Amino acid sequence: MSRAGAAAAGDRAPALPIASAGQSWEWLRAELSGRRGEVTGVLVAGLLAAAASIVPVYALGMLVDRVRAGAGTSAIAGLSVVIVVAAVVGGVATGLATYLAGRLGARMLADLRESTVATALRLPALVLDRAGRGDLLSRVGADIAAIGKAGSDVLPELISAVLLAALSLGAMAGIDWRLGLAGALAVPFYVVALRWYLPRSAPRYAQERAAVAERSQLLVESMQGLRTVHAYRLEDRHLRDIDGASARARDLSVHVFALFTRFVGRINRAEFLGLAAILTVGFLLVREGAVTVGETSAAALLFHRLFNPVAMLLFTFDEMQAAGASLARLVGVQRMPVEQRVAGRTPADASLSLEGVGFSYDGVTPVVRDVSLRVAPGERVALVGSTGAGKTTVASIAAGVLRPGSGTARVGGVPVADLPAHTVAIVSQETHVFAGPLVEDLRLARPAAAPADVEAALATVGALEWVRALPQGLDTAVGEGGHDLTAAQAQQLALARLVLLDPAVAVLDEATAEAGSAGARALEQAAAAALRGRTALVVAHRLTQAAAADRIVVLEHGSIVESGPHAELVAAGGRYARLWAAWESRTPTGAEHS
Repeated sequence: MSRAGAAAAGDRAPALPIASAGQSWEWLRAELSGRRGEVTGVLVAGLLAAAASIVPVYALGMLVDRVRAGAGTSAIAGLSVVIVVAAVVGGVATGLATYLAGRLGARMLADLRESTVATALRLPALVLDRAGRGDLLSRVGADIAAIGKAGSDVLPELISAVLLAALSLGAMAGIDWRLGLAGALAVPFYVVALRWYLPRSAPRYAQERAAVAERSQLLVESMQGLRTVHAYRLEDRHLRDIDGASARARDLSVHVFALFTRFVGRINRAEFLGLAAILTVGFLLVREGAVTVGETSAAALLFHRLFNPVAMLLFTFDEMQAAGASLARLVGVQRMPVEQRVAGRTPADASLSLEGVGFSYDGVTPVVRDVSLRVAPGERVALVGSTGAGKTTVASIAAGVLRPGSGTARVGGVPVADLPAHTVAIVSQETHVFAGPLVEDLRLARPAAAPADVEAALATVGALEWVRALPQGLDTAVGEGGHDLTAAQAQQLALARLVLLDPAVAVLDEATAEAGSAGARALEQAAAAALRGRTALVVAHRLTQAAAADRIVVLEHGSIVESGPHAELVAAGGRYARLWAAWESRTPTGAEHS
């Protein structure tokens, strides 16, 4: 189980930050201001569509008056042509506005997705360990999907409805200012309904997104720690936790929907009052001769035509709220401080040194205490110790994955954080095989690598034979949905990437631990070949790997207790000698030395 997972067994890890409403609006304004041309295109097309939809209503009003006045067929035919032309123009403009709005939303979402992922990739590893990968995955997955749906489905409707409402009220006022005022009577009731709904629903939507993230985190922890769950018979406990998180998300969804139905009732009352006001005022104005029956009919139709777009917005308002909550979660990640890499300073040599290094995951309990060691250029040093001794933490600090709380890690006198890219590389036991052709998986280390270079790297780690035996050789699809690789094969790929990358300093964190006894020796030989000629710090899961190192450093409770060559430490009879004796006693004769 990961440290984050272990910590979460007690108190739930703190989630990643969520932006405030002001910060989300600031991001939105910045995005729109950088796309003035696209925004202008959307507004112009939307205005044209809204204006074209108003023309037939005016024409119908005129038609009513002409019929009442006994006009001939020619007058009616002319208005019919106007209505048809307006309908065609309006349809084309509506389609164009929808396309432009959808494209604008998609491009903004693409930028948001890329910047969020870019920020996440530059976050300190400790931040993600504490927050949990499930929270981040739900943001770049479910939250992106919620915003994408709103951008493609709701945004065009929102723009169309707002423009149509503004032009409709303007058109009613153009007929007679009192009719416009009567139509505007509904606006305060809409506002009151929104002021009632938004403060109640927005926190619920945020809570719903957080509940979904919690559920995702529990699922991720359960799947990643499946072996541990089975080993400790924790299945029922994890299922209860997942059921509880799912129930909280469900209850919040039900509560949000109940609020929404009450909101719809308030909107319906606003529509009734507005239409009743227009008809009443229109009746009085017609009786006084101030307006005609046709003009009153046009004003009523203009107002009534707003019902559908407003209702459409209402039916999708939960998506807008969910998108707003999701946007706040993504902007929250985007605004997080990231590690800034200084332009690489060339190290004097390939020596690796840790000087007085200390580290704590929770800021209270020290995991590493005052560790100092030096690995000479080309030297291979093995870290050994019992579980929890701090080996992985020391290795992560040496590789630059973690920043020490005290002390420094340097290569050739340059702090690890200031090194040029690819100076130090780490291979851990948690190797990921990326989905796609195997050759592209390897080229992650060197994108321009020629096929001959890739094959040479595979040959170095003893993997070329089985790779050539795959159905399509180097072009065989691996990873999710592709050809399944064994744990040992996946580690060989990771070591081949290391060879292609060709770093001066390599850190191996139990990189042969997943091979099993059958493939352990072959994988140890692969690791030794990959490390040849490099400065190497190796967290040794198997003591045979430590015995082959130039020097061994023994850690206990986060401190160095012994250091020296294998034979010297065995002869000293100290902590390492006891570990070696225990290792030999449980290893079948010759199994590790063949």
